[in-house]
Amino acid sequence: MRLTGKVALITGGGGAIGGAQARLFAREGAAICVADLFPEKAAAVAEEIAAAGGRALAVRLDVQRADAWAEAVAATEQAFGPVSILCNNAGANVRVGFDEQTEEMWHLIVGTILTGSFLGIKAVIPAMRRAGGGVIVNLGSLASIRPGAGSPGYGAAKMGLVGLTRSAAASYARENIRCMLISPGHVDTPFIRDDTPYSPNDPQTSIDNPANYERRLQNTPLGRLQRADDIASAFLFAVSDDAAMITGSMITVDGGAALL
Repeated sequence: MRLTGKVALITGGGGAIGGAQARLFAREGAAICVADLFPEKAAAVAEEIAAAGGRALAVRLDVQRADAWAEAVAATEQAFGPVSILCNNAGANVRVGFDEQTEEMWHLIVGTILTGSFLGIKAVIPAMRRAGGGVIVNLGSLASIRPGAGSPGYGAAKMGLVGLTRSAAASYARENIRCMLISPGHVDTPFIRDDTPYSPNDPQTSIDNPANYERRLQNTPLGRLQRADDIASAFLFAVSDDAAMITGSMITVDGGAALL
């Protein structure tokens, strides 16, 4: 019960990575706000947590809107008390090259990943001050380390999180508020399998295509793709007292992919 007494707001909480965090944090004693652009997905995770004896609230959250952030934080505080943990997982990607990526795609990707995380940090800081401190964890990527030629918006957003994380860490450390970046490698989730409005895939990009799966597997020296639970465990470490003296840093959970 490493998170007893903590209140966590988790964006993308209805998805694979955010949902794994929500379930794990609840088992460790935290009260959870499961926030997602798709309320039915958030509700499913919150109901699962409640059925297991945990405390959870589901909210719809468009991370690109400051007013939506204010509402989510207020609802969480009313239900459980001040937010002490924020996990910024919400993401988007359109896997096309520079020539093909449109301004609309750019705004979707950068707005969701980078602007959304910025607005989230701004929204929770007053609550964390009331809580006496807190931890913010942003979800990075291999693109936070070595962005490639594909999807310039994704590379710019994930590299931007490095600067945003360090800025927040430096800004709030003296108020007992830490900020970290966790960067996964190739994670087997619907984000790279399914065809969705925020992460479209086709046979050229989806890991449902055996050739794409094998390519990602061969680029992971430890021999398997990461699972959502692998990333959740790293997030748990980051928000726990075990990481009490870590701030402004990036933890890479990639099976060695960044070594290649």
